[in-house]
Amino acid sequence: MDISAVGRSYRRWAPVYDSTFGRITGVGRRRAVEWLNTRSGDLLEVGVGTGLSLPSYGAQLRVTGVDYSPEMLARAEEKVTRLGLSNVAGLKQMDARELDFPDASFDTVVAMYLVSVVPEPERVIAEMARVCRPGGEVVILNHFARETGALAAVERAFAPFANQLGWHSDFDRACIMGDARLALEEERSMPPLGLFTLLRFRRSG
Repeated sequence: MDISAVGRSYRRWAPVYDSTFGRITGVGRRRAVEWLNTRSGDLLEVGVGTGLSLPSYGAQLRVTGVDYSPEMLARAEEKVTRLGLSNVAGLKQMDARELDFPDASFDTVVAMYLVSVVPEPERVIAEMARVCRPGGEVVILNHFARETGALAAVERAFAPFANQLGWHSDFDRACIMGDARLALEEERSMPPLGLFTLLRFRRSG
């Protein structure tokens, strides 16, 4: 997956994202935000996309969103304006591999349905850890490859088409588990049909 392929893919997806993939991931996204709403302070959503999660964040959270796709961000900005989301501090176009924030800027950093659609996911996780404050949380919601079964075979079959699809169907969770600053505190299966997994990490001091 290269960054130009990501840009092309999400330029195509932007007009229909909410009514297609957004619907498939809606329940999982809502459940993730329910957990995030137990938090307070500064929250960064990496890969905010069209802003589907933004209306659901609690008022106690000061939310910043970043995304590589200007087309997706334009739709997120429209939601913020139309719904008067005063707790959204800003939306910025940014490469998740090089987040333009100082170290330890956020209490919570979240990426939903992102790490299998970006190049160099290890760098993305490292950046998320860097900008998270010690004692804060990094939350990942994503699909990870299965090792056995019919779905595992389907995932492997689609893997060569990652650039065309805009995501890695056989994404290995090991790619995001290697940052020594992040300790896994919780793993939770998420709908639909357990296709997605929520991982909650604590950022060490």
